[in-house]
Amino acid sequence: MENKMIFGLLGKNISHSFSPGYFNDKFKRENINAEYKLFDLDNVEDILHVIEVNPGLKGFNVTIPYKTEIKKYLDEIDDSAKSVGAVNVVKIFRREDGYILKGFNTDIIGFKKSLQPLLKDKSDVKALVLGTGGASKAVEYVLKELGIPSLFVSRRKKDGVLTYDELNRDIIKNHKLIVNTTPVGMYPDVDIAPGIPFEHISSSHVLYDLIYNPVETLFLKKGKERGAIVKNGLEMLHLQAEAAWKIWNDLRTA
Repeated sequence: MENKMIFGLLGKNISHSFSPGYFNDKFKRENINAEYKLFDLDNVEDILHVIEVNPGLKGFNVTIPYKTEIKKYLDEIDDSAKSVGAVNVVKIFRREDGYILKGFNTDIIGFKKSLQPLLKDKSDVKALVLGTGGASKAVEYVLKELGIPSLFVSRRKKDGVLTYDELNRDIIKNHKLIVNTTPVGMYPDVDIAPGIPFEHISSSHVLYDLIYNPVETLFLKKGKERGAIVKNGLEMLHLQAEAAWKIWNDLRTA
């Protein structure tokens, strides 16, 4: 078929990604002349070569570990992505003299819409966010929008950030929403979980894992065993993917 559009995912060690299956199924189902590919690159700057040799490439998603690194190669960044400090969608505007790259963040939309139903019966919720990478920035943005105070946890000591060793009963008890934004527990390393004191998790907690492969991470499994409400990142993936598709096809994002 002529003039096939190409879209893809930029990341590292992403062979497990559900995105190609999701988008290619969508293209087939909706009779869209397009293909979604994986751009599994060791260096983020290699995406510039990919753009050059694939004239049909209209845009791409960005995942670990390039959500912040990609920014330096972009010509423009959408206001919300700028506020977040991370980009997970890039739209390519082709011109006779080259191209322009504009970055967006649809993780905001995906996380917010998938989280809100879990909090309907909860007031005065505080959140514990595991990880301080690119994905955590979208989570932080949404929590601020929703008026939910949050504490961040990292393996390394940073100003204003807790380490896992500092987590105790009171901190866990006072933070009913715990969001894992790290890749810990992602396929194929399914037998590990973030090092929080799970013994203090209760039925009043909500554990949200941005990971969607496996469907139930050890983090979620341990939470479920303690009676917590648990949710993986699959709905977030679908919501952000549809938002990305809208951006790639919306002339108003130019």
